Amino acid sequence: MKTPEQKWKESIIQYRKDCQKILQISKSIRYAGVINEFGRTLTGIIQPGLKPLLSPESAKNEFFIVSNLMTLRHSQAKAFGALDHIILKHKNANIICIQKGNVIYYVSVNPSTKSIEEITRKVKSIV
Repeated sequence: MKTPEQKWKESIIQYRKDCQKILQISKSIRYAGVINEFGRTLTGIIQPGLKPLLSPESAKNEFFIVSNLMTLRHSQAKAFGALDHIILKHKNANIICIQKGNVIYYVSVNPSTKSIEEITRKVKSIV
């Protein structure tokens, strides 16, 4: 029987593998990460050769905001149905957020990408 610590480590390893697969979908994906319901980073990978858009402190704040948004949307699930995904479009990046259980897959994509829905579909097939 596995200890909680072993289960936790296995989960993190699987999330990291998922992030690696997500980065392989397209060169336009800048970052793939997994955060928990409190906005804490469980794992994350930046596309090699790219500079992060956010400082570590700004990233913490961003993930906290996204986790709150996703959590608060649950209260509307009875009216609208379950939340499938969220796409946030910014000048310098588009963000795809997909909730799975108690974690959120956070993927940033270059804003010039025309196939954001296609990338979203492929990310969902991985997670």
